[in-house]
Amino acid sequence: MIASPRTTYMRKMIGLGILAGVALLSISAQQTPQAPGQGGRGRGGRGGRPAGRKVVLAWADTRNGIAQHDSVSHALAVIERLGYESGLWDTYIRTDSNIASYKPLMTTGQPASGGPSFNNVDAIFFMGHRDVPIDDQQKKDLLKFVHDDGKGFVAAHVGLTALMSWPEFGEMLGGEFQDHPYGTVAGSVINEDPAFPAVRHLPAIFNLTDEFYQVKDFSRDKSRVLLRLDTSKLPPNQNLLNKNGDFPLAWARMYGQGRVFYGSFAHDAKSWDNPDVYHMYFEALRWALKLTDGDATPRPFPDAPPAK
Repeated sequence: MIASPRTTYMRKMIGLGILAGVALLSISAQQTPQAPGQGGRGRGGRGGRPAGRKVVLAWADTRNGIAQHDSVSHALAVIERLGYESGLWDTYIRTDSNIASYKPLMTTGQPASGGPSFNNVDAIFFMGHRDVPIDDQQKKDLLKFVHDDGKGFVAAHVGLTALMSWPEFGEMLGGEFQDHPYGTVAGSVINEDPAFPAVRHLPAIFNLTDEFYQVKDFSRDKSRVLLRLDTSKLPPNQNLLNKNGDFPLAWARMYGQGRVFYGSFAHDAKSWDNPDVYHMYFEALRWALKLTDGDATPRPFPDAPPAK
């Protein structure tokens, strides 16, 4: 169930207590020396990366100044924290697009001398919006990264509004931003696939206040819808694209060899402190990184009549 602020606070306090206990035990216990190359996280003088740890690029280029979301910085920090605390991935946080390439450049225009790039990243968490300034080669690299190289791509909320002048991005993601016809509203959300890792922790029906994006050019023949907004519980709205009540909020899909996930949550910063919300993105990244399995086979709208 979606946690209340009090429940969220208590969970944090319990978590801090557990961490404190672990710290005390660690201080008093005899420690085993680290193996060479296991100390620290990543490069840049911090030691080698432990074997098996993945790398996530948390990418949110917001330089265009359009439709700014205050939640972006906190969202990127949450993704970094989830990887750090779980030990599953290291995170490169970027609010520019310089390293979104197989051949990143320095500010001088010369090839970068190493460092992060698509060559050493396993998945992207994306919250860029509107006209993200990437060139044609970077666009080709992004499609190759997911489609050909089988890497993961997870987009949250405002990521749906990005690169709308580039149709191939919408094809990869599964659709494009239309609008948010209800604004920020308390909505009833239906969990269509409780077996899928990213929504397994959520009840069959739950309430959540958010800014729910309406997607266009979306097909259930190409994506597996995981969550949808129950529009029957909201006032009639003439701006709805689907008059049958189909309003997808989260979906998973395959794009070539890569796994793609989109979630409409979460518009404001405090939503990223909701354990049920950030756990959805944590599990979505685990799935995109191929650390867990989940069926992304497309399915029809549940209330649709059977095919003849």
